[in-house]
Amino acid sequence: MKRILVNALAAQAEQTTRAAPSSEARRDFLRLSALAGGGLLAGFYLPTLGNEAEAQTTAGASPAFQPNAFVRITPDDVVTVIVGHTEMGQGVATVLPMLVAEEMDADWSRVRWEQAPTDKAYQHPIMHQQLTGGSLTTIAQYEPQRKAGAAVREVLIAAAARKWGVDASTLRTEKGRVLHAASKRSATYGELASDAAGIAVPANPQLKDAKDFKIIGQSPRRLDARAKVDGSGLFGIDMQVPGMLTALLARPPYFGGKVARCDKAAALALPNVVGVYDVPEGVAVVAKDYWSASQARQALQPQYDATLGERVDSRDQRAMYASLMNLGGTVARQDGDVDAALKGAARSLTADYWFPYLTHAPMEPLNAVIDWRGGDGAEVWMSTQWPEGDQNAIARVLGIAPANVKLHTTLTGGGFGRRSTLGFDVAIAAANIAKAVKQPVKMIWTRDQDIRGGYYRPSAYHRVSAALDASGRIIGWSDRIAAQSIATDSVMEPFIVKNGVDALSVEGAEDFPYAVPNVRVDLHTPRFQVPVLWMRSVGHSFNAFAVEHFLDEIAQATKQDPYQMRRALLKDKPRHLAVLDAVARMARWDTPPKPGVSRGIAVHESYGSYVANVIEASVGADRRLAVHKVYCAIDCGVAINPDLVVAQMESSIVFGLSSALMGEVTLEKGQVRQSNFDDYPVLRMHQCPPMEVQVIKSGEKPGGAGEPGVPCVAPALANAILVATGQPVRELPLSRHFTIA
Repeated sequence: MKRILVNALAAQAEQTTRAAPSSEARRDFLRLSALAGGGLLAGFYLPTLGNEAEAQTTAGASPAFQPNAFVRITPDDVVTVIVGHTEMGQGVATVLPMLVAEEMDADWSRVRWEQAPTDKAYQHPIMHQQLTGGSLTTIAQYEPQRKAGAAVREVLIAAAARKWGVDASTLRTEKGRVLHAASKRSATYGELASDAAGIAVPANPQLKDAKDFKIIGQSPRRLDARAKVDGSGLFGIDMQVPGMLTALLARPPYFGGKVARCDKAAALALPNVVGVYDVPEGVAVVAKDYWSASQARQALQPQYDATLGERVDSRDQRAMYASLMNLGGTVARQDGDVDAALKGAARSLTADYWFPYLTHAPMEPLNAVIDWRGGDGAEVWMSTQWPEGDQNAIARVLGIAPANVKLHTTLTGGGFGRRSTLGFDVAIAAANIAKAVKQPVKMIWTRDQDIRGGYYRPSAYHRVSAALDASGRIIGWSDRIAAQSIATDSVMEPFIVKNGVDALSVEGAEDFPYAVPNVRVDLHTPRFQVPVLWMRSVGHSFNAFAVEHFLDEIAQATKQDPYQMRRALLKDKPRHLAVLDAVARMARWDTPPKPGVSRGIAVHESYGSYVANVIEASVGADRRLAVHKVYCAIDCGVAINPDLVVAQMESSIVFGLSSALMGEVTLEKGQVRQSNFDDYPVLRMHQCPPMEVQVIKSGEKPGGAGEPGVPCVAPALANAILVATGQPVRELPLSRHFTIA
């Protein structure tokens, strides 16, 4: 997804580069303001990726510049970094302050963070929206945040030089202080903050050499840890507003269906029920508390009109996808002549793979609190990955200006992409209820509602074929995919869908990295009313499986070692090889595993990072599948906080295992059969295997960490099963064929 979004906006970036800002505008890179009490507010202004006209509309911004982030320095020497990205467990509330603090030479023990308000000042430098997703935060912010910190440091040095009447070149900084060795004078940043206001800001502050890093590359304690441990940190579902009501929705179980009738009188007769309202999403029950709203929703006993609703069955969909495999799709990649290679092959192999719909199932249910009383302003609290998009959507519903919607992004209990929908479904539903109620109201989508009526990772079907020469070398590779498009008919379609190919459907397949002379990847894009959305690792989640498991099928058929076969095919891919070799060493691939245990290996690149897994698993005579250990190596470029990278890999392994072992959303006459963690289970603590993660030391630019750890998990496990049973895995989840230990 990173590559797609970057490429989509490349033309805008090039235009900005050509229209370089004037020297006067460059001085506005950082704007300084004095705070009451002697503090300093530093507002960073960085080159925008949009066009000049767009940049000029940003309040207070110079042409070709847009606000990016803010730092506050107070007289007590506390440096607060205001973070414009959503903290949902991945650690941006620590990583971004680390980047600023490194170049500032700040005292980390005095660094704090605050969640930014929803404002254009905090737009993502690449996506041009205030949005957290695509594993792009560190990728996009690595240089801008460092540059901002470096500029603050130079301004503080200038303030000290002017105050002491010395040359700035004679000064140095260390742990939040400016030092003058000759006179043995020093001052803290807090003491110099008020003196710094108004000083000219350097256009291109000098960044540190990596060898001089003191904070980047270390693993200080998370800045959000204490608030999450002591309960002071508030998630969206925790929010309470005086006079607030609670709303639940009764929604049709059919996508595209409608509520035909319901017993509103029965719901209204129950205690604490305030109102029952027809809204575009269904029927909203509003009560003084959650329990009363829940009881009233049950009392509605709604009946539904499914005339225009989706009625597809999962079995029928799978059969339709299988039939499409006999027809050529829209070509996404064409190298050489695959048909000729297949015809002239000494041997050919073909495999079909099926992947079901998956749901995000974040631990914190979807929610929003809106305080709107019919005027021209509203206040909102949400667990959201896309605050700017939700702000605009709410404003449209309420008929007010987006700037008058004060949206607070709270701590978020898991997102995985679900809280950044292209349809802004949660925000719009909550706004419609607020419009009806006209007083503070918290809307909660219970987990069963989200699983049965939310957005899904698309189901997908692959047919992969390989042509082999007499020595077993792969000379041709064909990969045909059928999957719903995420981007079609959305605001992202112009950026993601090119020549009929949704890049999210083919990522991880179209960029097949192995040295094969003839490669073709083509795509079928069926349409259904089932809403689909990016989910952690998006198309890589199924495409990596098809590629990596089929490679092991080839290795088995040709009696090759799957690790060595990959090494030969990746001879010109040093970063792939580095993680592949590292994980093989970690797992001691050249020594036999314990009796009854088998190993599988996989490697994949996504979001600018390279990941390899080895999984040890066993299959008993009773088809009982147990995962014994997972090894993981990642090269994510410069690892800002290695412990957070390890945590993301461990999280990805649990996420990937949950999906591979048990994850499945099935449709029966258009209705989703799953509803909660009892029938859409995730890995429990006792099922989590030991994990060993190695972060490869690298000087490359940072890649992502939130999503790249997912794609290799399922194929590495399937490859272990292939060794254990001799049989390939042609469909997920594995619970269809094994008892999960």
